[in-house]
Amino acid sequence: MSIDLLETEKKVVLPEYLPFGKIYTDHIFEMDYDPDMGGWHNPRISKYGSLNLTPASMVLHYGQSIFEGLKAYKQESERVVLFRPEKNIERLNSSAKRMCIPEMDHDIVFQGMIDLIKKDIDWVPSRPDYSLYIRPVVFGTEPLLGVRTSETYKLVIILSPVGPYYPEGFKPVPILVTDKYVRAVRKGLGDCKTAANYAAGLLAQSEAKKEGYTQVLWLDAIEQKYIEEVGAMNFFICFKDEVTTPSLSGTILPGITRLSVLQILKDWGYNVTERMISIDEVIDSYKNGGLIEMFGTGTAAVISSISRLKYNEHLLQFDDNVAGELATKLYDELTGIQFGKIEDKYNWIVPVL
Repeated sequence: MSIDLLETEKKVVLPEYLPFGKIYTDHIFEMDYDPDMGGWHNPRISKYGSLNLTPASMVLHYGQSIFEGLKAYKQESERVVLFRPEKNIERLNSSAKRMCIPEMDHDIVFQGMIDLIKKDIDWVPSRPDYSLYIRPVVFGTEPLLGVRTSETYKLVIILSPVGPYYPEGFKPVPILVTDKYVRAVRKGLGDCKTAANYAAGLLAQSEAKKEGYTQVLWLDAIEQKYIEEVGAMNFFICFKDEVTTPSLSGTILPGITRLSVLQILKDWGYNVTERMISIDEVIDSYKNGGLIEMFGTGTAAVISSISRLKYNEHLLQFDDNVAGELATKLYDELTGIQFGKIEDKYNWIVPVL
């Protein structure tokens, strides 16, 4: 792998405030795909800067793009680690397969990620709940205005030092349930981390924010009856006798935090299920006192407790200031493992340095 060492090294001074995803480190990892060059080739680390794309690049016209999101954490021991990165690379290749993008060698992507973080190691924040966000993205680069798969591609990994996803801290967030729009259908792109999957939700999310809600909880596209996921996270419900999350039916992203939470809950002895959950069941259970709390799971925010849920004329109100008990317990457990405060008995942590 080639590494660009021509630029003068400078001391990294991180600003006090790190908004999510707006500041980037000095370097990127790149790799290109060309069938005439033997497939994926020329993995390299180079200086961060603009990419050379023609206006005819197919990704700009037909949306052939996938991405991932994970974090590097600086633990109390000063060790820098990743959290289950192999799952992100597996999911990247799963998305690639669905989007007709050539799959990438796991070891090359992993090593490129590690080498890039080592190169920009001074960008990893040391403050509690701060981390280095890692964004791999793959897209079609062939210059062609014809509707087919691109023949050439680029993989880029960029790094961004970030503070907490919600600047106000670990507090409950309000969620709006929408039946005005749909995001994904079975056998579509709902279980892929692809640009189109997120573009489909932008209008509903924008309208939700105008009403004072942080994100949208989607219903299934066919019956508009069963809850699925929130725009940026999977969704969990804690009933009196059960903790459940919508089953993976092809319309829901298989989240790594979701997977981890399921394992932790089972080990804690909860009655954990993955099933279809209707919005009517949620409302009825709330009215009958059987609904304890709700929360979301995802890489960016880790755990997001829900303060209120609005669906048409129905308003499910919880505490606006204090996160739910189970959500708080899970947040402390996961971040404890990630930041080295709690023993990693699952072997989820992968050291970088």
